[in-house]
Order: sequence, then structure tokens, then C-alpha cells
Amino acid sequence: MKRTAMIGHLSPTHAGQTVTLQGWVNRRRDLGGLIFLELRDRSGLIQVQVEPDAPAFAEADRLRAEYVAEIEGTYQLRPESQRKGGAADYEVIASRVRVLNAAKTPPFELEKGAEVAEDIRLKYRYLDLRRPEMQRALMLRSRATAAVTAFLDAEGFVAVETPMLTRSTPEGARDFLVPSRQNPGEFYALPQSPQLFKQLLMIAGFDRYYQLARCFRDEDLRADRQPDFTQLDMEMSFVEQEDVLDLQERLLAHVFKTVLDVDLPLPFPRLSYRDAMDRSGSDKPDLRFGLEFADVTRLFAGGEFAAFASAETVKVLAAPELTRKQIDELERVAKQNGARGLAWAKRNGDGFTGGVSKFLTDQTAALLESTGVQEGGTLLFAAGEWKRAVTALGAVRLGLRDLFALAQAGPQFHVSWVTDFPQLEYDEDSATWTYMHHPFTAPHPDDVALFGTERQGEIRAQAYDLVLNGFEIGGGSIRIHDPAVQEQMFAAIGFSPEEARRQFGFFLDALESGTPPHGGIAWGFDRLIMVMSGASSIREVIAFPKNNRGADLMAQAPSPVSEAQLDEVGLAIKAE
Repeated sequence: MKRTAMIGHLSPTHAGQTVTLQGWVNRRRDLGGLIFLELRDRSGLIQVQVEPDAPAFAEADRLRAEYVAEIEGTYQLRPESQRKGGAADYEVIASRVRVLNAAKTPPFELEKGAEVAEDIRLKYRYLDLRRPEMQRALMLRSRATAAVTAFLDAEGFVAVETPMLTRSTPEGARDFLVPSRQNPGEFYALPQSPQLFKQLLMIAGFDRYYQLARCFRDEDLRADRQPDFTQLDMEMSFVEQEDVLDLQERLLAHVFKTVLDVDLPLPFPRLSYRDAMDRSGSDKPDLRFGLEFADVTRLFAGGEFAAFASAETVKVLAAPELTRKQIDELERVAKQNGARGLAWAKRNGDGFTGGVSKFLTDQTAALLESTGVQEGGTLLFAAGEWKRAVTALGAVRLGLRDLFALAQAGPQFHVSWVTDFPQLEYDEDSATWTYMHHPFTAPHPDDVALFGTERQGEIRAQAYDLVLNGFEIGGGSIRIHDPAVQEQMFAAIGFSPEEARRQFGFFLDALESGTPPHGGIAWGFDRLIMVMSGASSIREVIAFPKNNRGADLMAQAPSPVSEAQLDEVGLAIKAE
């Protein structure tokens, strides 16, 4: 049971040699007494021919799809008429076949895996992972991990593991709680991120830290979210924002070059949060295509069209020609994202028809000039409170991207920074201020004096997001290292000194123990690999993911536990 090489590692230099291969039977065909097999391992696939008078024939006749087999034979060129180029020019003429293990009939055809219902694929994930597409994605992930590790090691970073069991702290999502048997009535929380611990490592003097950290958030799921996920976490001492951004650009460029042989142009373009929202309605804008908004608020201010006349913001984008059915679908998208509706009008010569065109007579020339809408094209408007209007129109913009495959005409990968986020945002429901990122984000030094004033909503955070093809793949900030500023931040979000001490006492003690200026970032590693591999969901680049209901269909988790287990930790199940 000693293989000569993995299948994909065979080369023309092996031609004429006897080779021993091991793997899975991908397919079997019987032709005129001959048996043709396709043998597969993670590195590739090769055709095996078993002749009827060969000693191997009887054993080969037992083989079926997904049997594990060992094949010994001569590696040689296929007949010229059957050559397809590269490795497909060669085959193995078997002299010995050994069945290493039989397999029952798979519940789905592996070659049609992409067409199989996802729940079936997840239930039999160990089979789904045999598919070459899945193995390529996970091997790409492995190469990206190695590239990150090599780069950060060369840059002087220290790999440190932080705890999986910690205390529950308010970080924006619900915690997964773990009851403590040894401390009845008390709970650990699984970490949403290593945020406090990586800052403590800077206080401890490690200077540069990184970790591929497992993180846990109990939140609603979608294509780019999982309850447990991997984060590439980094922190640096004695740095300013430019230092962090420069290193991240070089790291991402290194990963793309090493893994995909793609050169990312440096430096990455930057947009402020306000600019990104104003132009594309998203703080993670997909800049592979245009369709930027035009601001026409002043054009309608005080006019006869009441819906626009008193609106805080009126934004418009120029779309291609749309059918009424397409407009209705885009209006549904706008409403799902907070808009009351989606106003529209079609260009017809030097004027507009349909939708709200009758209200646009005085603005026709200005709209044609400011939007550049083409003949037959459609103007789509959103009006109202600024954030609600731009967010809704931003969702419509992405709907148009998908409808017309607009991103395919641009670069394969587009990376940018979004900076200058607000430090605080106002929560209308609770009538309180809250943090936009987390309460340890440092404010812009010029804005610190605005804490506690009517203008504290104008404070800029030293925060930055790394955006790839419309996905936020990284987010970070310079941290607060001055205890007095941290106290101001807590006060701004309504934390009394007692509450701050109760929630973060151990960290506040450390902050007063000599804290260097520091900052960092965390990459959503699963999300990055998803984009790099061209997958449509992070479930395609995670070996054993949960479905969109947070369930592991293969391991059947979550699952009930026994009364004895509940008694051990002092818990009881409350009846519905």
C-alpha cells in the first residue's frame, strides 16, 4: 500500500513507468469487455483501462462509484485520437487492482453536486467535500492561510491564542452562553471577537499580534454569515492609522499574488463613509461598476412636487431601460430597505414619460445633464431622511448590478478603504447614542472636544473598513489608549462609571497600567476566501458549516441533552 505519487503529480517523466495509485472510483464504464475507470484523489483524476485478459480484471469488475481502490499499472500516452491535452493525454493500463474498501451507493451524484439541494449536501458533507470544486476551495483557503502566516511572521508579528471561554460583554450581537458546572448560576460566553484580549496583549508589550481566531455570534444568518466563523485578527502598538492601512495593503496584495497570481494595484482607493453612502448607498460599496447617485435635493426644494419638495435628501441614479415588471421588483427591494416607494421616469427624447414624469417638467434639462441618462433609460429616485434614502437606493443599485451583470464588465477584484466613520450613531428607538463600531474605537483627535455636546454626532472615528467587491472583508480602528477619553466615550453612550466598571472592570484596570498607542484590524477570513474562490456563499469555503437556520445537518446539532446533563449545570428547560 505504497503509492508512487498522487494522481495530479504524475508527469510526462513517468511515461512508460509502473505506477501505484490510490483513490476513489469516480466513474466506471464497461466497453466491449474492457473496463474503464476514472480514479480520483484530491490532486486530480486519471483514466484507468483494465483489459479482459489482465489478472486485475476480476477484482476491477467489483469496483463501483466511490469504492476506494489501489491501482498498479503502466502510465502511458492515450491513443492520439483520444488525447485532450495536458494530464488527459495519459492513462494507466492496470496490471493489478485491489479494492481497499467498498462503498454504498451515494445519496446523490457527486458530479451533479452543485445542482443538489444544499440541505442534502450538508447532511452528507463528507461526500460533498469529495467534489473537486469543494476541495479546490479548501486548498485555496489553506494556501491563503500559509501566505498570511509567512507574511506576518516576516513582519515581526507574534501568534497568540486567546480564550474561547470568557465573560459576556456588549459587542453588538447576542452571545452564545456556556453554563459553568463549577460555578452554578454563572456563565461563560463564547467570544464574538478577541477585541479586549488583543488590546491587553498590546498593554502587555507584545507590540505585534495576530491570530486566526474562532469567533461566535448568535445572529440571523445569510450567505456571508455563520454562527461560528474565522477571523484573521491583528493588532499593532505605537502606530497611527496610516501604518495599519499600509501593512494591510501589502498583506492583501501578498495573499492575492501568492495564491491567485493576481496583482492588486496599490495603494487602494479611499472613500469617506459619507462619500461612500452619498455615491452608492453603502458603506461597503461595490466599485466594479458605476451607477453612482446624483444629488438633486436642491433641484426639487420648495417645488410643486410635494414628495420631493420637503425631503431632506433626493437621490437619483440612471439605470438602463427597464420593463414595468423590473421596476416593480426594484421597488420591492427599495421598500425592504426602508423606502416608502421608488419613484421613476423613462427618458423619451428630450423629456420623460411614465412614473413621476409629469412632476419633472421644470427639472428636465437639469436631470438630463446631471444624470447622463441614455435614451430609453430609466431614472430611479429615492427621497426622505438621508440615511434611509441612500440605503434604499443603494440596495436598488445592487439589484441592477445583478439584473444586468454589471460587475462582470469591470475588474475581477476591486479593493477599497472606507474611512472616517461616525464615532456615534443615534438610536431612534431607545433615544440614546450608541457606538458605530465598538466602544474602544478612538475618536479623531480634533473631535474629542465634541463629546457631551450637541455636536457629538459629528465626531469622526479613527475607524476603517477594507472592502472587496462589495463585501466588507476587514474592519478595524485605532483604539482608545487614554483612560480619560475612554471615560468620555462610555459617558457618551450612557454608561455610568459603575456600569462601565461592572462590564469592563478588568480592562479598565489594565488601561490605567501604561497603555501604548495601538490599533488593529480583523479580516473576515471566510468571506475573503469566498470572494477569492468565486463562491456564492461562505458555506462553500468552510469544511463543516451550518445551514441558514444555524443547524449542522450532518452532526445533527443543536440537539437536546439529557436531564442529568442539565442537572449538573443547574439548568431546567422552560416550557413553551
